[in-house]
Amino acid sequence: MPFGTHLRDDGKVTFKLWAPGVGKVELSLQGNAPELRLTMTPEADGWYGITTELAGIGFYYQYLIDGKHYVSDPASRYQPEDVHGPSQVIDPENWQWQDREWKGRPWEEAVFYELHVGTFSEEGTFRGVKKRLDYLVDLGVTAIQLMAVADFPGQRNWGYDGVLPFAPDSRYGTPDDLKDLIDAAHAKGLMVFNDVVYSHFGPEGNYLHLYAPAFFTKRFDTPWGDAVDFSHHWVRWFFIHNALYWLEEYHFDGLRFDAIHAIFDDSSPNILEELSEAVRLGPGYDRPVYLVLENDNNTARYLRYDPTLPYRYFDAQWNDDLHHVLHVLLTGEDTGYYQDYKQQPLRHLGRCLTEGFAYQGELSSYQDSKQRGESCTDLPLTAFISFLQNHDQVGNRALGERISSLCSQEAVRAATAVLLLTPSLPLLFMGQEWACSQPFTYFVDLPEDLGEQVNLGRLQAFSKFSEFNNAESLLKIPLPNALQTYRAAKLAWDELGRKPHRQWFNFHRELLRLRKSQIIPRIKGVSAGHAYYLLFNDRALTVQWLLNDNSTLTLVANLGKNPARLHCACEGRELFASDKDTRKNLHQGRMDPWAVIFCLQEAGK
Repeated sequence: MPFGTHLRDDGKVTFKLWAPGVGKVELSLQGNAPELRLTMTPEADGWYGITTELAGIGFYYQYLIDGKHYVSDPASRYQPEDVHGPSQVIDPENWQWQDREWKGRPWEEAVFYELHVGTFSEEGTFRGVKKRLDYLVDLGVTAIQLMAVADFPGQRNWGYDGVLPFAPDSRYGTPDDLKDLIDAAHAKGLMVFNDVVYSHFGPEGNYLHLYAPAFFTKRFDTPWGDAVDFSHHWVRWFFIHNALYWLEEYHFDGLRFDAIHAIFDDSSPNILEELSEAVRLGPGYDRPVYLVLENDNNTARYLRYDPTLPYRYFDAQWNDDLHHVLHVLLTGEDTGYYQDYKQQPLRHLGRCLTEGFAYQGELSSYQDSKQRGESCTDLPLTAFISFLQNHDQVGNRALGERISSLCSQEAVRAATAVLLLTPSLPLLFMGQEWACSQPFTYFVDLPEDLGEQVNLGRLQAFSKFSEFNNAESLLKIPLPNALQTYRAAKLAWDELGRKPHRQWFNFHRELLRLRKSQIIPRIKGVSAGHAYYLLFNDRALTVQWLLNDNSTLTLVANLGKNPARLHCACEGRELFASDKDTRKNLHQGRMDPWAVIFCLQEAGK
């Protein structure tokens, strides 16, 4: 790649920095006294470069800007002393990969497990995750979704305040530790996805404004300040190479692109289209590489394969609509963005289960009656990733409560069956499978002044809600910059040995085994337009899907706290029922509260 360091065959190292906003750049080689400064040669288009035999693998270095400011390499592969410290020269070919036979997994087999490296294990490291791989295999997971691991300031962070997108955070381990985790996961049949953030940089440790102001533009407003200027060639290629880097040097099976609704680019092709094409013509040319979006705008065209532009598409999107409507049904909460789902929630659910998005161009009351979304009726259901929880939906609550603490066990069981046995690809958030009691709230480790601003901003945001409109209730909200907030988010693994947590784990494992044997073989290549739903009242519905072997999967569910009267058959072999009487009750025209049944009818019957 044109950025960062390059190890040459003759033993020399080339250093390159794009710094169009400065007059002089020096390479500062560190680790030996005294510091060695080498003047870098100005090159065309704002570049500075130098090739030297005085540096090698493991050397620490920084760039000195105009003789005044030391900065890290924006394409640093490793920051042993955090974002303000020196970068380290890393040999990208040092790791001896053992996954040569790994060819990934078919997309329809994906069962995602989202985890935060720092809180998933007591160690809070890549090695800590590696120790739990057998557990994930036993659960039935096939794809690990890491929350963002790019270098962030301090010792703890969700990862979305990253400022050096090529460097795995040193708090989690070395580059080789991450490669070892991915190698070990592949050996056990697990795909690994990385979460990348291209909409913004974090507030601490980003020096691009100092030497490359052209990286940003004031044309667009973002919650994080000036927007990234994707109209500039080198800015585009910085992020495109970042995507290629994680896929090539780390063998990730795919990427999740965070908050692309906050990426602004009116070029043609835009940055997302150009990036997907580069990936599919690069590392994705001879092995499966999957690209997943988070996009509040429900822009369905990004998920659509176009034979005239065969490399410009993404495989799936996280389906917030499904989460939101299930959350409304389970908890009754209808403020904030949930207000868009309080009217006819079951109709929204039926649309999610049969088409994908609930909002496909309808007006959103939460978004000031603006249109939201595009039609997705031509997309397969495997283009949508479903979830009951994820880091945002849990962590952006004031107290970080998980769904299992917000409603009855019967309600969570019903929604979990819907999540894991319907055709869209499911995602679990770490600890969900055993109803972990630990909260997961937003945490950071920022300098005192900035940390206080973040603390105050969070309290001010939640003070607008009725349940937190007094000082006593606000005091219950964990402060993001407090160490205890991070510690409280650590998974309580000891719960697995106790009731009811072990029963919850067994429930999830059995549903995933059922999905593996009965659902996954039948959803490959299933086209759109072969699913239907029918509402019986405001809480009961039935859904049917025609699968690839012409069998029919039927769901009948009462997603309410009161018994329901309905006249509906569930023909075929029973795959799952809430209890032994569910089918009998259904034949008698009624369903108990939170009752769910799935049946599979073979073709021609």
